Amino acid sequence: MAAALDEARRGLAAGEVPIGAVLVIGGRIVARAFNQPIGAVDPTAHAEVLVLRDAARQAGNYRLTDATVYVTVEPCLMCVGALVHARVHEVVYGAAEPKTGALVSTARALDTPGLNHRFVVTGGVLEEECRDLIQGFFREKRQL
Repeated sequence: MAAALDEARRGLAAGEVPIGAVLVIGGRIVARAFNQPIGAVDPTAHAEVLVLRDAARQAGNYRLTDATVYVTVEPCLMCVGALVHARVHEVVYGAAEPKTGALVSTARALDTPGLNHRFVVTGGVLEEECRDLIQGFFREKRQL
């Protein structure tokens, strides 16, 4: 999660919403990303989607069954869908996202009937640091 926080800080420096993600296979980080919808002019350029794209290219396979994705904020519905399609093993998030989180907060996407895959969810890892970073960003935005 510390590496995902580093990515989130890179996103903050780039003027993006500071959410970072890393994808780990076999105890090794194989992909890193931060949110980039603004810079990439791409509404799907969330950190989770970007690490999945990078890791899938490297693996030569979109199925990332041995992967654990660490992300600083609970994924949104779009990202949960991408994580399901990539068939990741586990998602570890830092801070819950009470407005758009789709694992435990606003929706429990993995409870959707008919899914062909579900993954392990672990929340609250380095929660305070993750929450402080995202809340500080929005607090500053509101003051501008």
